[in-house]
Amino acid sequence: MNLLLFGPPGAGKGTQSQFLVERHKMRHLSTGDLFRAAVKVGTPLGQEAQGYMDRGELVPDRVVIGMVREELLQLPQEQGFILDGFPRTVAQAEALDQLLAELKKGIEACVFLQVPHGDLVSRLAGRRVCTGCGAVYHVASKPSAKEGVCDLCGGEVVQRPDDKEEVISTRLATYEKSTQPLKEFYAARNLLAEVDGLGDAEEVLKRIESSLKLA
Repeated sequence: MNLLLFGPPGAGKGTQSQFLVERHKMRHLSTGDLFRAAVKVGTPLGQEAQGYMDRGELVPDRVVIGMVREELLQLPQEQGFILDGFPRTVAQAEALDQLLAELKKGIEACVFLQVPHGDLVSRLAGRRVCTGCGAVYHVASKPSAKEGVCDLCGGEVVQRPDDKEEVISTRLATYEKSTQPLKEFYAARNLLAEVDGLGDAEEVLKRIESSLKLA
């Protein structure tokens, strides 16, 4: 199955994508991960994307689509995938349709994770990430054993610039403005499933699998 998983920043897309990859052998394609990898390597697209991400703004379509295209070209035709964080606008959705048609692929379902605004702010402001291996922590629900040090690789655990409270509100407002038309876009194609993203991660996974009729 080729799946689009979307929702506001902090909704739990990365966690749920990992569960689906492990249980259903799908490939996780996260634009956030693509951006951060490009930034770490220092590619021209990565440097350009970094400025937008640090300000809590959306990365321009031409940058995003270019990165997604490269990833899909490397994907075996028979392997299902989860797109996480893309598309975020109707323009991107239309560009994705064109790209998938060219590659003889298609989206079979779109899952939107619903989480209230206050919960999103709490999740994002408390999130910490290892600069070495990318492991994710939370100061309240999942702190590292030693503050600032990754349990897995010993790397530095930091707060990402786009998770600072002064940036979060901009991120959420920008997302909400651009996403309502996107939900309507996929609902009109009978592909949209809205799933409650609150509660234990396993509970959310069961809701997603139920909506997709996955065993």
